[in-house]
Amino acid sequence: MSKALIQAADDLRKELRGLKFPDPVACTYNPLEYAWDRHCEYLVRFGKGAKKALFLGMNPGPYGMTQTGVPFGEIAHVRDWMGISGPVNQPKPEHKKRPVTGFACERSEVSGRRLWGLFAEHFQTAEQFFRQHFVTNFCPLVWMKDTGANITPDKLPRDCMEPVERACLRHLARCVEILQPELLIGIGAFAEKKLLTVKTERQQVGKILHPSPASPAANRDFAGTATRQLRELAVL
Repeated sequence: MSKALIQAADDLRKELRGLKFPDPVACTYNPLEYAWDRHCEYLVRFGKGAKKALFLGMNPGPYGMTQTGVPFGEIAHVRDWMGISGPVNQPKPEHKKRPVTGFACERSEVSGRRLWGLFAEHFQTAEQFFRQHFVTNFCPLVWMKDTGANITPDKLPRDCMEPVERACLRHLARCVEILQPELLIGIGAFAEKKLLTVKTERQQVGKILHPSPASPAANRDFAGTATRQLRELAVL
């Protein structure tokens, strides 16, 4: 199954190559290109076998997957909990205010720290978590303004996002087909809507709170809220 996931990811990155985006986008990164080896390592290590639940995020954060190639890839959890590390190349072009230094990055991705920290709290090892669960993002692209500020995909014009949407929906449908999950869990409302688009009759769609520091609810008690939601979904 990991080979099929790698092929699906390779097809996705090829479909997204060469796409142009209007202002206010000044620069676009695709970690599936420059962090491809680390992404494949993630798929090989943890993409084996059918899964009970597939978790879906939106797109990479600046100090997570942007640096490591792993969804929600906060460096400490990717390196120490998952056991993934190694060289990461630089995107071309690279935004001067958003350098990619891979596992040498000293910043911590708050969303990734919260999400993987939650899973590490409830599952003793990464292998135990990934035995029945998997995490991916809907879109691998990262968009930035001149200032280096992040632009989320829901803030971009619909016409320029149509080819991205088509490619990402195809990739998501393939992941669902490959992993055969019973439960599709959106990490936030955006991801939940995408999962509803590709679900089959036998699959249940649920949602947990997004761990972003931009969310007041997540800042109050992400771990407690998400734990209750996961219990309601019978994941815990």
